[in-house]
Amino acid sequence: MLYDLTSTYFEGQMEQAPKAQYGHSRDQRSDCRQLVIAVVLNAAGFPLAYEIMPGNTSDKTTLKTFLEKIHSQYGQARRIWIMDRGIPTEETLEQMRQSDPPVGYLVGTPRSRWEQYKEPFEKLPWQKLRDPVEVKLLAQGPEVYVLVKSQGRRQKETALRRKKLARLLRTLRVLRRPRARPWKRDTLLHKLGAAHKEAGSAWRFVKITLPKARQPVNRDTFQFELLKDKLKEAQERDGHYLLRGFHAGDQAGPMWERYLQLTEIEGAFKTLKSDLRLRPIRHHVPARIEAHILVCFLAYCLSVTLRQRLRAHAPGLTPRAVLETLSGILMLDVHVPLADGRELVMARYTQPEAEHRLVLEKLGWVLPPQPPPRIRRAQVRVSANPET
Repeated sequence: MLYDLTSTYFEGQMEQAPKAQYGHSRDQRSDCRQLVIAVVLNAAGFPLAYEIMPGNTSDKTTLKTFLEKIHSQYGQARRIWIMDRGIPTEETLEQMRQSDPPVGYLVGTPRSRWEQYKEPFEKLPWQKLRDPVEVKLLAQGPEVYVLVKSQGRRQKETALRRKKLARLLRTLRVLRRPRARPWKRDTLLHKLGAAHKEAGSAWRFVKITLPKARQPVNRDTFQFELLKDKLKEAQERDGHYLLRGFHAGDQAGPMWERYLQLTEIEGAFKTLKSDLRLRPIRHHVPARIEAHILVCFLAYCLSVTLRQRLRAHAPGLTPRAVLETLSGILMLDVHVPLADGRELVMARYTQPEAEHRLVLEKLGWVLPPQPPPRIRRAQVRVSANPET
């Protein structure tokens, strides 16, 4: 069971929709009200359920409700819930372990917990999973921890940090340069705030000494220092992931491969928001908002079904490419007036071109025969003036 959440934003004030609230926007639109949508997929990527929640819902408060919903809808079964690290709480995980039957889980774990098990992990040898990935498995009571090291990911994380850190240090050096008109303290704080936002997590590797209130801004009162030990420690953790599992297997390799299935749900959100136009929501009435999301969810179900069929019959094609190609086949009505005033209506689709026939052949689809023509009596026009 793959479980994750996303958000979609509205256009407008949304005073009529109580669930439209401000919250953490995954679309980088904190200026708009939004909804939170929770989705559950199976291992093959087929959607099982979704839930619409207020836009200010915290991720950590959603899992318990969904566990009960899946249990009541599908009954008892041996399930493994795969989630990102920000969703479950310790209380929820304990309830999953104590439930009858126990509910398995495989969840990402903050790197801070790696420090807790650093010494036991150092005693274990690395197991090579594939060329850039190595894993270690550590059993702790009923749970198992999997430490994963990816060289490719390590290089990427290190390069991103170096880029942000270099930009931050360059900005700080510019701010420390002597000026004919020295910075005012408030102006300096404003510029540092902008630099902090741009640097992100790289900010914590620099120690900054600020001038006190009413002190002038100069090279003596405004200083910065690169925390090299802290940076080195972070670089050692680059490319490492710590997974935490319960009844999710006892082999590090399969557990890591299973956790990678979360990319399925990330792909689902991308398809919903781009190809199926889930965002933005322009409806204002709650019933229409829910209908919009329902139609998008049903469309995604069809998209996943088409993707599975393409994997078997045409691996090189994507659902989007198929739909774009077949959109060239048009359906139209041909109206032919008859001598007695009636009308002959022929519903026809355009003849498939070579590219259309190739896609249809790969999928094993056959277009239905052209619909039979029908005769419709002439429509009587009613005048707006009752005297004529």
